[in-house]
Amino acid sequence: MWDTSQPDRRRYPRLKVSVPIEIRADGAACSVHSTTLDLSLGGCYFETIFPFPVGTELDVKLQIDTLVPISAIVVTCDPQVGNGIKFTKMLPEDCKALEAFLQGAEQQQRLAVFAH
Repeated sequence: MWDTSQPDRRRYPRLKVSVPIEIRADGAACSVHSTTLDLSLGGCYFETIFPFPVGTELDVKLQIDTLVPISAIVVTCDPQVGNGIKFTKMLPEDCKALEAFLQGAEQQQRLAVFAH
């Protein structure tokens, strides 16, 4: 059951979209590869069997039309399921690329709904 008494704290609407993502914890020697379950300009959720603890700082690379490097922090940790992360730093041109990608994906999803 959903708790509707708490307002949605997200600044940007989420879009259910699967995008390849590479995640490296601050100071880690190796990266984790996954895909997003949802994505927005402010963050995303990705699946991983071994999620990072809340508060972990991450270097993220999203593979959209281009490779988008982003600094992020873990805000939710669901054991053996995944992580929700908040984007904390992104170059303006990368933000524009992500915004354009999300607008295109949203349009495609809307068209798919009307096609059915």
